[in-house]
Amino acid sequence: MKRSLNDQEQFGLHLGLVARLWRAEIDRRLAAFGLTDSRWLTLLQLSRLPHAATQRELAEAVGVRGPTLVRTLDRLEAEGLIERRTEAADRRTKSVHLRAKATPILEQIEATTAAVRAEILSDISPAEVTTCLKVFEKIAGKLGGAETAMQLTHEIPIDR
Repeated sequence: MKRSLNDQEQFGLHLGLVARLWRAEIDRRLAAFGLTDSRWLTLLQLSRLPHAATQRELAEAVGVRGPTLVRTLDRLEAEGLIERRTEAADRRTKSVHLRAKATPILEQIEATTAAVRAEILSDISPAEVTTCLKVFEKIAGKLGGAETAMQLTHEIPIDR
C-alpha cells in the first residue's frame, strides 16, 4: 500500500536529488575539458579556502575521506596543478597549494559553475536563495557541519 510522503520526507529526498542533479550537470559540462568530478571539485574547493589547506581540511571541504582525496591529489600533483608541502610544525601534516598551472583550469571551472548556477537560479529571487541558505545552515548545524558550511558560504566569495 502506497502512502503519500509528508513535506519533511519530501524535503530530504528532494535535497539529495537536487544536489545530485546539479553536480551531474556541472560534471557533464566539465567533462568536455577532461575534468572528472573529483578533480574539478578538489581544485575549486582548494581555490576557495582562505588559506593553504591541510589534506584533512581539504577532504572535509570536498566531502570525501582522506584516502580517496590522496589519489586525486596524486593525479593533480603529477599534472603540476597542485603542490603538497610538509608543515614545519608537524612533519606528518601536509598542506596543499595551487600552482600557477591550475589558473586556466580554475577559470574554466568557475565559468562553467557560474553558467550552471545562473541557468538554474534564473527565475528564483534573491530572497528565495537567501531563505534556502538559512535553512541549509540550520540543517548543517544539526548535522555537525556548521563550521564548514559557514566557511564555504560566508567567508569566501562565491563568485570571483
